[in-house]
Amino acid sequence: MTYRLIGDSCTDLDENLKRDDNVRIVPLTLEIGDYQVIDDNKFNQKDFIKRMAESKIGAKSACPSPEAFKEAMECDVDMVFVVTLSEHLSGSYQSAEIGKKLYEEEHDSKNILVLSSKSASAGQYRLMLELDALCKQGLKFEEISKRIIELRDDMKTYFVLESLDTLRKNGRLSAVKALIASALNIKPIMGAINGVIVKKDQQRGIQKALSRMVELAINEAGENSKDKIVCITHINNEERGESVAKLFRKSNRFKDVKLVNGAGVATMYAGDGGIVLAIG
Repeated sequence: MTYRLIGDSCTDLDENLKRDDNVRIVPLTLEIGDYQVIDDNKFNQKDFIKRMAESKIGAKSACPSPEAFKEAMECDVDMVFVVTLSEHLSGSYQSAEIGKKLYEEEHDSKNILVLSSKSASAGQYRLMLELDALCKQGLKFEEISKRIIELRDDMKTYFVLESLDTLRKNGRLSAVKALIASALNIKPIMGAINGVIVKKDQQRGIQKALSRMVELAINEAGENSKDKIVCITHINNEERGESVAKLFRKSNRFKDVKLVNGAGVATMYAGDGGIVLAIG
């Protein structure tokens, strides 16, 4: 069966998926004050990181319009799968759902699944990897939908940030807490429960935090970890991302370990040097 995979631009992809004609990315818009940039293949990560560091106000994102998702669905295929940011982080999921309704008002019925990743970044990448594999197996829409929802619900997401400055500027962390954490070099280890961000632990220093994140992830991967893939997104720090990937590979507990650089939305959320990972 023919298919199309659609992701919003927090769906960080490897080079193979970026080149795949069956894959489309619908970009969010990123804003820092009066400055706006589209999170597409022209996004300049280093320039955006510099602008975030220099700005006294936090960066924010605007989700794609329903019409943008509808346009991505305009194709002669049997089935379409859309993966978005968690609805707790962005309006992208709701926008994609409306886009689906707009499409169905104008066209004969097509099998379309709009899926909130309950995650972001590396989690969306993991779901796209699985969708690509399932579609290439020639499975029916209903079976693919069932399997991808099961994976989404079982998948676990973790992240460690180099700096809490972005959270402070966005009003998600008080200036006092950010100052104390910075002075003590405290790095929180975060996760997600049903798409909602939660704190899992904290360590002094980035290396200890990353090692603890990997330890937590391995411990929580379950007995069937040999069937799971680890997807890691690094933000402008491939060396750090590779060091995390090596820890997972050294554990010999997983089917595969993938590493990609983040696009614009992940860069905005995780900041320079941030690491996001998902296991499923």
